Amino acid sequence: MLQRHDLFRRLCHARDLLGQVSEPSLSIDDIAREIAISPFHFIRQFEAVFGVTPHQFRIQSRLDRAKRLLAVGGHSVTDVCLDVGFSSLGSFSDLFTRRVGVTPSAYRRRMRTFVQVPGTMPPDLTPGCLSLMTGLPAWAFRSFREAPAPPVCQTHRALIGGGEAHDAHQAHEHHGR
Repeated sequence: MLQRHDLFRRLCHARDLLGQVSEPSLSIDDIAREIAISPFHFIRQFEAVFGVTPHQFRIQSRLDRAKRLLAVGGHSVTDVCLDVGFSSLGSFSDLFTRRVGVTPSAYRRRMRTFVQVPGTMPPDLTPGCLSLMTGLPAWAFRSFREAPAPPVCQTHRALIGGGEAHDAHQAHEHHGR
């Protein structure tokens, strides 16, 4: 078990390295060497744990960063392309358009209409899980041991065959056998 934990920790470190924008960017071989496993094993294990290959993760990280820069900064598309680690504006624009559905400049125009305060993220870029959590009651954030059982109304109890008569019948059947 300790070995699996150690491998997971090393893969998380590799994921962090892949998400960084550095020049020159680290190769898969460099990252595999950094976490002390073979490149082939690294690619297989990374995909098994995170669901994407290291290359796919790196590309998606760069595109996510590009989306943030286009939405909140005063950067040109060319500046964003170079800042996130692409060397070809044409390749960046093509990939961005295929993955996001709009060109980088159209994305920038659309997102800037949502930005209320310069330098802040528009609400559309907030992860959905966080926006869903704001509507949950406070008891939803307790651990399972602390959380009270949700109240069961009499109508629901009747629908599932509940009630005192049902409970007595169930207890009799259970003890009778």
